[in-house]
Amino acid sequence: MESIKDVAREAGVSTATVSRVLAGKPYVSEKARAQVLAAVDKLKYRPNRAAQTLRSQRSTTIGLLVSDIRNPYFTAVSRAVEDVAHEAGYSIFLCNTDENPEKEALYLKEMADKNVAGVIYSPTKQSAETLTPNQFGFPIVLVDRNTPNSDIDTVLLDNVTAGERLTFHLLENGYRRIFGVFGEASTTGEQRREGFLRALRSMELSPVGESFTTPRIQGGLTAAMNALQAANPPDAIFTTNSLLAAGALSAIHKCQLRIPDDVALVGFDETTWSTLVQPQLTVIAQPTYEIGQTATEMLLKRIEDPKRSARKVILSGELLVRGSSAAR
Repeated sequence: MESIKDVAREAGVSTATVSRVLAGKPYVSEKARAQVLAAVDKLKYRPNRAAQTLRSQRSTTIGLLVSDIRNPYFTAVSRAVEDVAHEAGYSIFLCNTDENPEKEALYLKEMADKNVAGVIYSPTKQSAETLTPNQFGFPIVLVDRNTPNSDIDTVLLDNVTAGERLTFHLLENGYRRIFGVFGEASTTGEQRREGFLRALRSMELSPVGESFTTPRIQGGLTAAMNALQAANPPDAIFTTNSLLAAGALSAIHKCQLRIPDDVALVGFDETTWSTLVQPQLTVIAQPTYEIGQTATEMLLKRIEDPKRSARKVILSGELLVRGSSAAR
């Protein structure tokens, strides 16, 4: 394996100059920088990150812990986290919890063992309720999930308002028998349900039914099938993420019903498929890239200044009205 001395010899500079170039530090001439980069490329040199960490006592890895990367929301957030982290010289260690507290705890311990610089993650419902900022020995920033602890940096959507707004849209378009499908393992589903119920109560209405289920396609399919085959089926289905919406859409097709003539369908998150189906799906679009970007910037600032005051950034979603909820 080539060493930094080999790079310095090839480039005709000192090892100190090579180190400065690789660290992105100033006060290196453009000629020397070009020589070093050319030597690195020729020798296919890769810095020993573990050794760098030991020498500097500073990790260049950020942990990213999400519930399910197959959820398009977390895919988009992860992209932003990687972009911002890479620009700052950090790499990403990605794990999925599957909303399982035991799996979550295992990965957090592993991240501590790997001496990550900090972690961005969406905690399970159980963890969110008891989190403390110094619990793991590294700084954390939460995304998508709320916590009672105001001392933890958090970036999330105004879920209550978004749920209320999406439900009001259905009510304004004439729907009255609305069935709600909510993710069961997170604070997000609870908050969107709160907005859902708040809008219904303002019209002195109650949901025709509700289901708390695993926030995946099969959960949405099963919940919607049960609702559509009931004695008093809904005229609209409200879902709290794109996977549940996809499952509900499948159930509607299996029951050979038409959207929105027989039943309307709305959900959260703008995905590639939401505009490919006919009619197109009405959704609350979250600023997913902004969420990931903001969370990463907050974590980098926390790494630089552990004593800075915690921030909670609450962003707004955009209601994208389409044919799946057309007026009756």
